[in-house]
Amino acid sequence: MPRVFLSFRKQDSRWMRERVFCALSDRLGANEIFKSSQSIPPGADFAEILLSQAAACKLMCVLIGPGWLDARGEDGVRLLERAHDWVRLEISTALRAGNRVLPVLLGDATMLPDASELPVEIADLGRLQFLRVPEAHLTHGLEHLGDALTALLSGTAVDSWQGAAPTADPGPTMTAHVSGGGSAYQAARDQTIRLK
Repeated sequence: MPRVFLSFRKQDSRWMRERVFCALSDRLGANEIFKSSQSIPPGADFAEILLSQAAACKLMCVLIGPGWLDARGEDGVRLLERAHDWVRLEISTALRAGNRVLPVLLGDATMLPDASELPVEIADLGRLQFLRVPEAHLTHGLEHLGDALTALLSGTAVDSWQGAAPTADPGPTMTAHVSGGGSAYQAARDQTIRLK
């Protein structure tokens, strides 16, 4: 059974999503990655397989591109507001199952949605540490993602904040404030500049 579930919106960052899928398949093995369009056989019960895989995965990568949060249906309603939205159902299923959920930001400027912008059952997504796959440094970003997933799946990744000894003061920091979305918390996590 695949250990990594890729959650994504079909109309969001398709070419980067495909690069992520190919890179992770090469790194971990295609049988380790669940991607609905590749992993569900024709004629199978789509909903049953999708939700059982979301519940059983060890790690869900939520691929978030610039259009992920505000994607809308023909009626103008934001897709995430629909109780039957597949992305919402995948993420809520994985969170309820206690699986590790990893937001993966696609592109240089995509921001992690704030918890207040998300439906209640997936609001935790907005508080999780993310990884970024930047378009400007795509090869390096894909390698970093592969390294991180390998460590998480093997159990060698350390949640360093738990019980870690205090470290030396790294010196003053300057937080970049980002316009056009995101939060001050996100800007601090993603764009902290250390002064020498």
